[in-house]
Amino acid sequence: MKLCCRGFFFYNSSMPCVRNVISAVILLNVLVLPGAVAQRAPAATAARILLLPRQVVAGDRATLAVLDVNGRLTPGVEVHFSNGEKYKTDATGRARFVAPLNPGVIFGSLPRRAGKIAVTILPAAETSAPSVQIVRAPKVASISDRFEISGAGFCGDADANHVTIAGNDAIVVASSPVSLVLLAPLEQEPGPASVKVTCGQQSSPEFAITLVSLELKADSSPLSPGEHRELTVQIRGTAAPVTLEARNLAPNVATLTGGVSAHAISSGGRENQARFEVTGKERGSFLISIHLVPTPAAVHPFVRAIP
Repeated sequence: MKLCCRGFFFYNSSMPCVRNVISAVILLNVLVLPGAVAQRAPAATAARILLLPRQVVAGDRATLAVLDVNGRLTPGVEVHFSNGEKYKTDATGRARFVAPLNPGVIFGSLPRRAGKIAVTILPAAETSAPSVQIVRAPKVASISDRFEISGAGFCGDADANHVTIAGNDAIVVASSPVSLVLLAPLEQEPGPASVKVTCGQQSSPEFAITLVSLELKADSSPLSPGEHRELTVQIRGTAAPVTLEARNLAPNVATLTGGVSAHAISSGGRENQARFEVTGKERGSFLISIHLVPTPAAVHPFVRAIP
């Protein structure tokens, strides 16, 4: 298996360049792809992030995933549910499980980690579908961050789903018959793209999504106490304004204008940019993560351009 690094920005004042992160607490998102040379997997004790489909179907299969602090899929992690069930991730850092029979809400959690993830259990009779159907998907998503789509007719086994974006294979991280958590293909370019979901012999009609990349422009020199500095994010792939969220991962070193978490709407247009500001508090390495805030929307058919 091959470990492939994915994610979105963080800005570290002690480094001369930008690296990628997958969320406020993950610095790298590393995916395990079948058929390549194996590398050393993270220890189960390094587990930090639990990924669950937002909705599952009563009595049906689903797939979860666990990531370490660097975003690598983590094997051997025992995931606890509020109904008493426990599942351990396999060599790919994922685990298949069966949703409880009674509709309602359950919570998943990692041992010795704060926080719980809510999962809604839907009645099987209300979610059955003769074909793959897409109900909602983000209008704009980041090339390097996970995003979710909802619908019906998906495969609960993540690997049984085949999702293509602009004709290239996307990566299904977690799944249920009504929810998929995806990452764009490694080679994906920013811009409008068609998406198609297949489970078994059934496929959805192609629908449209816009994928964007984020490029951070910032002075990497040391930040002095009291000094103000602007962080500029260049959005490529759309001229429409988008919303970004910045999180301050080292609030003892620097202050992020707007609080520990701050939002900014990009300018739109050809030079589509968003800006954040930090102020030094004490000498040291400050760390700011920046990611796209997805906006779920009704699905629109993909229309191919006529040459």
